[in-house]
Amino acid sequence: MPICVLVLKERASAETLVQDLQDSGTPLMRVVLVAPEQSGTTEGALEAEQFNSVDLLNPNMARSRRQRSMSRWLMPFGFMAGVTFTQITTLDTFARFGDIGEALIGGLLGLGSGLMGSFAAAASVPSDNEDGVRILRNRHNEQFWLLLLETQAGLEVPWQLVQKVRPQQVVRLSEL
Repeated sequence: MPICVLVLKERASAETLVQDLQDSGTPLMRVVLVAPEQSGTTEGALEAEQFNSVDLLNPNMARSRRQRSMSRWLMPFGFMAGVTFTQITTLDTFARFGDIGEALIGGLLGLGSGLMGSFAAAASVPSDNEDGVRILRNRHNEQFWLLLLETQAGLEVPWQLVQKVRPQQVVRLSEL
């Protein structure tokens, strides 16, 4: 889904643009207004969010989501690999627990390895949006408003309406 973030000087510009997009019938999947760091204005048609609470703008949230997703696959496979490894080797590390107990302990160790692997794999995968997020964080620190617009797949934002509010910058984030 196409995602773009507009950098705007004022909140009123963002609210005007969203209203114009709604009036034109543009189906928006998500609209998020991010307030500047020291913003005093909180009232308006759109509820303003903090920069770090938006998942597309926070690499730590994306990494955590990736880790949870990977752990759902790596932990069961790690468990099965641990049980299989225990059964096919002649190591008697946990022999005092019997055959079933030894296989179960091997599976639990494999499960733990899968969990550790999910953390390592999630941390090693760079985000596609790192450059765009860095630019947006800089603009946010410069006290600009950020308006995140997500449209349906294959549908672009009407750029004529966007140009009417004169955004300082438009940053396209990669599609999910």
